[in-house]
Amino acid sequence: MFKVTIDGKTIEVQEGTTVLDAAKMLDIPIPTLCHHPKLTPFGGCRLCIVEIKGIPRPVTSCTTPVSDGMEVTTSNPYIEDLRKTVLELILSDHPNDCMVCEKAGDCTLQELAYFYGIRENRFEGERRIYTKRDGNPFIERDLEKCIMCGRCVKVCDEVEGVGAIDFGYRGFSSKICTPFGKDLNCEFCGQCVAVCPTGALTGKMWKQKGRQKDIKEIETTCPYCGCGCSLTLHVRRNEVIKITSREDTLNEGWLCVKGRFSYSFINSPDRLTKPLIRIAPKDQSNPPLPPFVKGGRGGINNSLLVTRYSSLFREASWDEAVDYIAKRLKTLKDKYGPDAIAGLSSARCTNEENYLFQKFMRAGIGTNNIDHCARY
Repeated sequence: MFKVTIDGKTIEVQEGTTVLDAAKMLDIPIPTLCHHPKLTPFGGCRLCIVEIKGIPRPVTSCTTPVSDGMEVTTSNPYIEDLRKTVLELILSDHPNDCMVCEKAGDCTLQELAYFYGIRENRFEGERRIYTKRDGNPFIERDLEKCIMCGRCVKVCDEVEGVGAIDFGYRGFSSKICTPFGKDLNCEFCGQCVAVCPTGALTGKMWKQKGRQKDIKEIETTCPYCGCGCSLTLHVRRNEVIKITSREDTLNEGWLCVKGRFSYSFINSPDRLTKPLIRIAPKDQSNPPLPPFVKGGRGGINNSLLVTRYSSLFREASWDEAVDYIAKRLKTLKDKYGPDAIAGLSSARCTNEENYLFQKFMRAGIGTNNIDHCARY
């Protein structure tokens, strides 16, 4: 254990702890842009600079490990002036369109500019301009808002192990780019969007749907598989407009492409919202089920199905549907035995729901004829 003093407060930390992490343990704020607790230190933004006794120049706290007896100063007029200058230099190459930016209100760069009171920029000059927009279906890449913090590159490499993007070119022409500058073509997990501190990476589906005002956040579980990832639904006017995930959850804020972007089915007109009970025609005691009506991309158009075969189905309440199912299961079990009944579960249920279903089939019905689609 090393004993380190930060702004007059002393703490003992393990060897290898950075000055930034030690300061967080003492609840001492140090501004950062490129640092992320789940990624390796980068030291690119230079905002986390501190003074250490015995070192003649400021150092980045995110890349500097503590040593025994170290004395650190995190804030004084000289350091704050340097940080403000660094911020002004970053903003000099950044578009001033916060009023229409999707990340406004949740942008780390905007927040730091607010706290440092930067209203005008002293460093006017040429700014990077990119007119090309990426043609991928999920992620909007606005390179003009990129501050080259490297978070997206690191999360793609260190967490996903994909390496779909990296630093490219040099000097003023430097940018985060794909191989040969083509459109982004990856798994579209959106981890890069989750860690981006500015509006450089956003979801295309989120555009002009809402930002902070009148947004209700609801915690739930992802329905796409049994992994049980936690989701935060951003709801405006009873419509899900965006999905994120908190870092303090089981999945640590990481999501796949389905969990993060595939939520349009919630408000789809093709969804069945009420139970349907088949009506038996008078001339048939056991009529065949109607064929599926194919929808777009090989799916089933349920609204068309219900419209076309409305004479074969009628809407019912949940209580009526459950009572009907219970009676039919009892009749079949009494007449043919429990093994005449089988159950098929869904990968879109939670593990707990699937456990209850198999328990119902085995203990309630008395059959082991149960299967699971077992795919995402």
